[in-house]
Amino acid sequence: MISVGILGAAGYTGGELIRLLLNHPEAEIVFANSESNAGNLVSDVHEGLIGDTDLRFSSEMPFDQVDVLFFCFGHGKSEQFLKEHTIPEHVKIIDLAQDFRIKGDHDFVYGLPEINKKDIQQAQHLANPGCFATCIQLGLLPAAQMGIINDDVAVNGITGSTGAGQKPGATTHFSWRNNNLSTYKAFNHQHLHEICQSLNQVRPEKSSYITSPIGNQQAPLPLGGDGGGVCSIDFIPYRGDFARGIFVTEVVKTDKPLEEIVAYYKNFYQDAAFTHYSDKPIDLKQVVNTNKALVHVEKFGNKLLITSAIDNLLKGAVGQAVQNMNLMFGIDETAGLKLKASAF
Repeated sequence: MISVGILGAAGYTGGELIRLLLNHPEAEIVFANSESNAGNLVSDVHEGLIGDTDLRFSSEMPFDQVDVLFFCFGHGKSEQFLKEHTIPEHVKIIDLAQDFRIKGDHDFVYGLPEINKKDIQQAQHLANPGCFATCIQLGLLPAAQMGIINDDVAVNGITGSTGAGQKPGATTHFSWRNNNLSTYKAFNHQHLHEICQSLNQVRPEKSSYITSPIGNQQAPLPLGGDGGGVCSIDFIPYRGDFARGIFVTEVVKTDKPLEEIVAYYKNFYQDAAFTHYSDKPIDLKQVVNTNKALVHVEKFGNKLLITSAIDNLLKGAVGQAVQNMNLMFGIDETAGLKLKASAF
């Protein structure tokens, strides 16, 4: 049995993680830490868990009693926490923030199982991918590996309000979000760096280098240099008037025949536990409340339209984190994650 500690357990990701682990056949929660809620029943905050658990939030952090820690902090807090606390060497860490997603002076493995499964299985510390990053990457990775991304890629994605976290804000208030639609962080979203990092990881040598134009931080060039040119991911995110889910469209220019591209996508994901190519156009309801990612492609002249969809809290966050935990401990990758979408 895997003993689990959760830090930052009172937010949306903490609640979803607790829900998954309570039903996991090979994991048990030792503590769920929340300073502001210490002593309170978990089900008093995460009311969907009423009747499922008597677990209480704890201010204590008995690291020596767990096998793995989940960091459900806001971005920037994980790195600071590790500077201020000593975690026993045997304890694995799965960080859901963005602090360690870009390769650098750390040993965190980027936890996208579709391309990094072997590294995840050997990881002691893991950086869980971002929600938009997961959805966009799963749409584009086969195209990048085929070497057909040789021009700027137009990406539009819409996300549910839970993607903004549990703390109320002007753009998450129901009366503002309901029956409304807006863009944010156009061409400047923080997930662009990790997206480009993964696309460059799988691209053929000498094909175009894919870059993010924002800031000074760019995904590092792979061995072999920048090859055939530079193109960027032009990403416009939208706030949706629904609670959960991400739906993304991506446009790539290519003269490759559709049949060849479809065959490549199917082969790329044939061994993926939760990512599936769909022959039919996809919609959001097919993935919400599951750990699935669905991908579909169509061709219009020389334009390849790619659609991808995930649940932002599951495959985009804690579902993928539990999937990674399973891989890190050598158990069934799908354990605790066989969740079904609604038929309606």
